[in-house]
Amino acid sequence: MQVMSPPSRQSLRVSTVRSQPVNRCSLPCFAPGPQTLCRAHLQPHSCCRSLSRSRREHSAHQKCQAAQSDASVDQDAGLVGEDAAFFDVEQQTTKSWTMFTGLLIGVLGLIYVTWINPDTGVANNFLDSLKGISDNPEVVMLLILAVFAGSHSGLAYLRPYGEELIGARAYRVIFALVSLPLAALALVYFINHRYSGTPLWNLRSIPGIHDAVWILNFISFYFLYPSTFNILEVAAVDQPKVHLWETGITRITRHPQNTGQLIWCLGHLLWIGNSFMVTTSAALVAHHVFACYHGDFRLRRKHGEAFDAVKSRTSIVPFQAIWEGRQKLPADYYKEFFRVPYVTITLLSLGTYWAHPLMQSASHWLGW
Repeated sequence: MQVMSPPSRQSLRVSTVRSQPVNRCSLPCFAPGPQTLCRAHLQPHSCCRSLSRSRREHSAHQKCQAAQSDASVDQDAGLVGEDAAFFDVEQQTTKSWTMFTGLLIGVLGLIYVTWINPDTGVANNFLDSLKGISDNPEVVMLLILAVFAGSHSGLAYLRPYGEELIGARAYRVIFALVSLPLAALALVYFINHRYSGTPLWNLRSIPGIHDAVWILNFISFYFLYPSTFNILEVAAVDQPKVHLWETGITRITRHPQNTGQLIWCLGHLLWIGNSFMVTTSAALVAHHVFACYHGDFRLRRKHGEAFDAVKSRTSIVPFQAIWEGRQKLPADYYKEFFRVPYVTITLLSLGTYWAHPLMQSASHWLGW
């Protein structure tokens, strides 16, 4: 459906049910008054194909008249994408969370036996093969991240084809079994080699630098997490989906993980000023910048014109859509963060900080 954009830079205001697919009716229609895409033309109605042009125009006009009051509501009540971090306790079941716990334990146990365990896992052999190319820690780190990025983004690109062959749940399990071991290797290798490389600067003596680093890393988790708000989809308990988020952190940036990675790297660069940290940060940021455009491609492939609507009022650069007037924050925007997933992020951020000594001890034991 093609819609003529108004001359102003006001955000597209759409009145439709959250996550509902956009129909392919060729008739652009605006309710009287401000140019607002009417509800009738965002809902699927197959009868348009059989009606003559004149009858379709008449029908569309009647629907627009009926939807005029709904169409004139502001952007916040007319989401095309999904309400991020929405969590309904009443919809949760003991069975689902029991299955999640069991699958999580099973997958992590399988990864430990086949990958991590020094006696039975193949991670050491894989790492040795990379070291055979170069024993420079910075080169090895780049190789690890390159394999992870290629596997992670490659499997994401192949997702619709894989799901068609084996189903969404089975493909999610394969995705996790490939991505998680490589991510674990990258994390452990980073921890063990973070102080290798050439020293470039040391800012630790500056008053308040530790607090600044802590705050930056704490904030970064609020951006890094929201790829999957429904944690049950990670273990394929719920049907995995390609979500089109539109509220919460997405109002600030359409690709929060990219922003979160930038903030995380900035914090660690302030604390660890050497060439290894610079190399690692450059590789991580490069992958996430690519993921912005790759993610847009996959969202457009999945959601079509609904994604175009969300894209028109969001931005990759944080706050850009807001200062350009394409995104209007609701008066009670803060309430979009008072939800269970964001509480989980807070606890996860604090837990990760407190678990740093344990993570370092475990990494040292593995010796990667």
